[in-house]
Formats: sequence, C-alpha cells, structure tokens
Amino acid sequence: MPQREIELILLRQLATRLETPIFIVNADGDLVFYNVAAEKILGRRFEESGTMRSGEWAEAWAPTDRAGRPLSPKDLPLSIALEEARPSHLQFSIRAFDGVVRPIEAVAFPLAGTGRRLGAAVMFWERST
Repeated sequence: MPQREIELILLRQLATRLETPIFIVNADGDLVFYNVAAEKILGRRFEESGTMRSGEWAEAWAPTDRAGRPLSPKDLPLSIALEEARPSHLQFSIRAFDGVVRPIEAVAFPLAGTGRRLGAAVMFWERST
C-alpha cells in the first residue's frame, strides 16, 4: 500500500464515524476512501470498488446536471475543490454502481497541509427530486 499523508489517514478515520456520506481524494485526484453512508448512495461497498484513479470515479458515476445533460468531471464540486483550492457546491445526479440514478447535492472542500495540497473531500446526500 502506498504511503499516505497523515492528514488523509486522520480524515478517513473521522469519515468512518460520520453518518453523512463523504468521499476523499488525494492530491492527484485519486479516490482513497468513501464511508458506509456513501456506500448506500454510490451502490457499492468501498471494499468492493477500492481506490480509483483520477477521473475514473467521475466517469463511473456518469454525473448529469438537473436537466439530465452529462457533466464534465472538471465541473464537479470535488474537481473544483481539488484544482482551484476552493469550496464548491452543486445539485446533480449520478448513476450508482447498482444502476440507480440518484439526485444528490454535494459540497466539496480542499484539504491542505503546511504549505502543500493534500487532496479534497466531498460531503453529499441524496436529495428529493
């Protein structure tokens, strides 16, 4: 297993205790973890999907805007938090691993250490249509 930043390890530990779905990526945008609450929305346990390369996770869930048009990975809150180092929010839909289209709302924020970017995290939840 590759070495991870201590801050990402600590965030993962916190995420396991949260009832709010959360998704964590490293500085390269690679998925490093999502919690049990997120598994219910994403349609697969993290142990089954494992880590995913940058961009692979965006394509896997086929995000669409509220009108059903495909969203570019660069327009997703997590990508904005990672690339622009600023928080971002959006309502959109995903097609989960189980094939169900779920409308979600997401708030992403960048993660930084002393003088370095560590990655980003997104908290999200299923919204009523």
